[in-house]
Amino acid sequence: MDLFILLITAAISSGTPLLFAVLGGIISEKAGVINLGTEGIMLIGAVISCIVFIQTGNLFVTLVAAVFAAAGLGFIHAFLCISLRSNQIVSGLAITLFGTGLSAYLGKAIAGTALAVSVPKIKLPWLESVPFIGRIFSNLDLFIWVSVALAVLLYLYMYKTSLGLHLKAVGDSPSTSDVMGISVAGYRYFHVIAGSMLMGLAGFYLIMVYSPNWIEGMTAGRGWIAIALIIFARWNPLYALLCAYFFGGLDALGFRIQLFDIGIPSYFLKMLPYVSTILVLMFIGWKNRHNPPAEPTSLGIPYFREQRF
Repeated sequence: MDLFILLITAAISSGTPLLFAVLGGIISEKAGVINLGTEGIMLIGAVISCIVFIQTGNLFVTLVAAVFAAAGLGFIHAFLCISLRSNQIVSGLAITLFGTGLSAYLGKAIAGTALAVSVPKIKLPWLESVPFIGRIFSNLDLFIWVSVALAVLLYLYMYKTSLGLHLKAVGDSPSTSDVMGISVAGYRYFHVIAGSMLMGLAGFYLIMVYSPNWIEGMTAGRGWIAIALIIFARWNPLYALLCAYFFGGLDALGFRIQLFDIGIPSYFLKMLPYVSTILVLMFIGWKNRHNPPAEPTSLGIPYFREQRF
């Protein structure tokens, strides 16, 4: 039982950076803009967090710096895709390559430096006495609860408010939204940049909480898994919550299995989340082959004002 509780706790911690990144991708894609720069933006968020924390020792300043650095990359992607109408796939890949290279360059001087980070814990004494659940949820860190709150708030925003309906309209039919007086470019700019900020927050959490020292390429493909989880979650923030923890559990399981001498090479265990991602996407594609697509209708299509469809 203790091992199971430790596994669930590790799954929540491992899944939290994925959750931030998935939520960022969802709001960007709901506006109709694909952002494949997740991996690069997470790396920039992580390396900036490390550099700023070493210089200041202030967690809040570090958080602000990481989020604004990611917002800068988000603005570049938005400008290329919305104002210049560049290919969104190419732009996203360029952001990833740029972020990967720049983070490696910036992180050379701080590689391997351990960070003495003290992240606030949210203690819930009234929950500690509850069997099983109390041992998992009574002492989680602040940012885990922030990620859960964000998932709920984004769900309410997207499905229960008029602004969320406008967002859906912009992603599905930008020309109709334009006719109705909705600023297509404004909505897309805001949500792409906001989504990138959440991806930067994912990088911040990864290095400040999950693994507090900079290693080149430390995201290890988590950005690409987050992109796949957007499809797995069917662009729903609440589903993203479950998907992120599920894949976080697979990641944690790979490490825990290594504690037992079962004869499986560690390389194969590390492949578990990535192989699972491929299998899940294959299953979703097969299951929904006769259903209408869940993604925004105009996803990845640049909008030309006054364009006739």
